[in-house]
Amino acid sequence: MTQNIIQDKSYTFGLQMVHLCRNIAEKNKEYILTRQLMKSGTSIGANVQEASEAQSRKDFISKLSISLKETKETEYWLRLIRDSNLASTPIMNGHIDLCNELKYLLIASIKTAKNNNK
Repeated sequence: MTQNIIQDKSYTFGLQMVHLCRNIAEKNKEYILTRQLMKSGTSIGANVQEASEAQSRKDFISKLSISLKETKETEYWLRLIRDSNLASTPIMNGHIDLCNELKYLLIASIKTAKNNNK
């Protein structure tokens, strides 16, 4: 697995979060949950991007670990929005699946980086 796959997927996911949050805010006039989702959902890719220019292996692992934490927070907000019926369940489940895919990619990348650091 290359870092480019995670970069591409996290960027695409962040863009999807921007569109989703905009749609929910426009339709439901809901801004608190969407603001939280926007922050965490776009932070995943931002930290992955920062990791690509890490100054050390430790810094690289740290940035990816922050991205991993953000996937967990993002999944929480996605589930909350879904269960509050602010967006359709199939659409939200698709976003949750993509978020989980990113989470597993990040876990694998962090493990690899830690093993290479030994």
